[in-house]
Amino acid sequence: MKEIIEQILPLWGIESRQILQIYSSAWEINYSYVIKVYDNKAQLERNIKISEILLDCAIPVAKTVLTITGEKFVEYKNIYFLLSKKLHGSNISDIKDKTIAREMGCAIAQLHTAFIKCERKVEFWDNSLLEEMRGWIRETLSNNEWNILNEEEYSTTVEWLESVYDYLPKQLIHRDVHFGNFLFFEGNLSGYIDFDLSQKNIRIFDICYLLTGLLAEETDDSFTKNEWIEIVKSVIAGYESMIHLSEKEKNAIPCVMECIEILFIAYFISMNDTKHANDAYNVFCFIHNCERDIMCRF
Repeated sequence: MKEIIEQILPLWGIESRQILQIYSSAWEINYSYVIKVYDNKAQLERNIKISEILLDCAIPVAKTVLTITGEKFVEYKNIYFLLSKKLHGSNISDIKDKTIAREMGCAIAQLHTAFIKCERKVEFWDNSLLEEMRGWIRETLSNNEWNILNEEEYSTTVEWLESVYDYLPKQLIHRDVHFGNFLFFEGNLSGYIDFDLSQKNIRIFDICYLLTGLLAEETDDSFTKNEWIEIVKSVIAGYESMIHLSEKEKNAIPCVMECIEILFIAYFISMNDTKHANDAYNVFCFIHNCERDIMCRF
């Protein structure tokens, strides 16, 4: 792939001096650009449109670089290449910083506000966490004979979700919110990246995904219960500084977080990755033991 990128960079009028792979499908070019590879043209065009709308809303996302002939992307042997300007900033490493947690809450709310405009102009997958739980997730866990998560734990969580789901606002969400997809420069948010999984779903999914992801970080300095509860409180306070959450939404946060971990258990089982499936189950148990503490904070 590096050789192909070297061949096509002149189409943007760029001479390659440095090409560094930074993700499985993305390469940094000359410390100034990022080229991303797609095999799905529709997804690429949708992501370009999202970026254009978000830029119009003053949301810091990467700006597409046109080719010397004015094209937004390059097609080469049924593979699609998008070149964008590299955003300033880096990923946050101190995941226990409550100030940063609040900033992340604000960042999610800011993005959700702008996403309302995107969903009016671009067609997105209308997904349902509840239908996923009832569908492929249950089937996967059942086929695995409930070896990691037992059927009672699954049923109790899904029944909880069913009881509140109709009251949870749905809209376009990022769907992959973690510190790796948010950039900070000198303590301030400087950019959002990676909209490949964006979809319509319950809006608190993004908040919950961020918070569960912190527990899944494989570090020697794991969260205590009180530390994590304080981060939950900070993230939600940041979000609510811009967008109000209903009482039903806030009370559903532990349920949605548990559902996300059940989703990961099923995903890793489907990948025959027992180690990470068990890790997701441990996070599920941690959240389950925090339910009352979380709801008491709101």
